[in-house]
Amino acid sequence: MTDAIDQHNPTIDAVPRRGVGPRVSFGGISLLAIAGLFTVFLALPVVTLIARSVVDGSLGEVAGSSAVIAALTLSLTTTAVSLVLTVAFGLPLAVVLARRAFRGKWLVEAIVDLPIVLPPAVAGLALLLVFGRRGLLAGPMEAAGIDIAFTVVAVVLAQTFVSAPFFVRAARAGLAGIDRDLEDAARVDGASERQLFRRITVPLAGSALAAGLVMSWARALGEFGATIMFAGSVEGRTQTLPLVVYAEFQAGALDPSIAAAAMLVLAALGVLLSVRLFHWGRVLDVRSFG
Repeated sequence: MTDAIDQHNPTIDAVPRRGVGPRVSFGGISLLAIAGLFTVFLALPVVTLIARSVVDGSLGEVAGSSAVIAALTLSLTTTAVSLVLTVAFGLPLAVVLARRAFRGKWLVEAIVDLPIVLPPAVAGLALLLVFGRRGLLAGPMEAAGIDIAFTVVAVVLAQTFVSAPFFVRAARAGLAGIDRDLEDAARVDGASERQLFRRITVPLAGSALAAGLVMSWARALGEFGATIMFAGSVEGRTQTLPLVVYAEFQAGALDPSIAAAAMLVLAALGVLLSVRLFHWGRVLDVRSFG
């Protein structure tokens, strides 16, 4: 009787019998194997990099180097400023793209996404052609006494250019996914647009906004190509930590290069793990303020 039921019930294999473990199909094993192999592929180079710097002691030596400390400080400072600019200008753009319909919207979306697919060196060259000393805006900038190329400002602009699209894309998706009826209900209850945005819109889209912030910051921290093209690599002035990695490698100092790279990886990994431990949305939960 049981055998007959088994033959005519295609779902019987999905329910584990008492005293018998769940059956694992060949497809499930293959899926797990592929997932495991790709995880190893992604993790092994990073683990090897960190382990090499720890085992040979180069991480401790380089961590105390004045050049590395200066580069790390510059990286953290410029990425923080870049993140502020990204939110200040990127969030209004994300709101427009998520909430407004207008002609040429597809073109604006393509322009926002373009820096993601551009080679970083191309992005740096494009910035140089606009803000450089012989660039498109050279005349007005020179008249105003502004010099951007090969300065800290250039570092910030390069980081913002390549990283902001990650935040705009995430924010656009998060804002577009909010149930508009909830916002309309808040308006009926007398909430102003500012209160609505702070207490309803941002908390509801908090996970997407926080994810975009972290991805944008991580991209800015690792930026290399656009920075070296537009800001150069002047030690103590425009040399960020990724540029230290490249400079040491070019000079044949492999161990210091590996150690600086390990510091970069640990900094980014620390932020990613912290945000995941404390949950995405809490980063931007502003309901307790004001």
